[in-house]
Amino acid sequence: MKIIPAIDIIDGKCVRLSKGDYNTKKIYNENPLEVAKEFESFGIQFLHLVDLDGAKSKHIVNQKVLENIAKETSLHIDFGGGLKTEKDIETALNSGAKQITIGSIAVQNPEFCFRLIEKYGADKIILGADCQNEMIKTSGWLEESDQDVIDFILNYQKNGIRNVICTDISKDGMLEGASTELYQEILEKTSVKLVASGGISCIEDVFLMKDIGCAGTIIGKAIYEGKITLKELQKFIEN
Repeated sequence: MKIIPAIDIIDGKCVRLSKGDYNTKKIYNENPLEVAKEFESFGIQFLHLVDLDGAKSKHIVNQKVLENIAKETSLHIDFGGGLKTEKDIETALNSGAKQITIGSIAVQNPEFCFRLIEKYGADKIILGADCQNEMIKTSGWLEESDQDVIDFILNYQKNGIRNVICTDISKDGMLEGASTELYQEILEKTSVKLVASGGISCIEDVFLMKDIGCAGTIIGKAIYEGKITLKELQKFIEN
């Protein structure tokens, strides 16, 4: 199972939110590149990089942060937040992202996203299924939709998606454990490679995600708050 630390960017700084609420912003480091290099030094190979400014303003904003991390590390970066047009996607890929995560646009314009999957291939595109009470939310989690998360994933699976990041917003940044039942249901009802995101609070949660069959897990606040150490993650990766 892939260990994928998260770096969320506002104003070029590494931050975390609680339940996606921009008013709960906490700055952990002024220099995201420094954070990325530290992850890499502990044997981590993957990075989930989110442009929160982009998610809010509906176009890519923090491409420079992406460029710097891609240039200065060998991390496999998946990038999301504000990718609305093919130009945004080209910018992200040309700036060093190995994969891009489509979230809001996947809800608002599925036909466009199906074309993206066809054009760039299923390995390049990750479906971001961000939900609350099993209903998909969009625009940096500020807007509701009427789509059930399982139906949403199944529709994209039918159209070629293989990789999905599912975030239960009610768990995100709360350090109260992951949405194990929801992830089990997704794994039972679909055949996607599922990356669990939100609520991971200790190394036991990481082992639990592996045990239920997740392809990866995204870890954010638990690292920044010292609930999970990079040493523990290094040991997990080595084993």
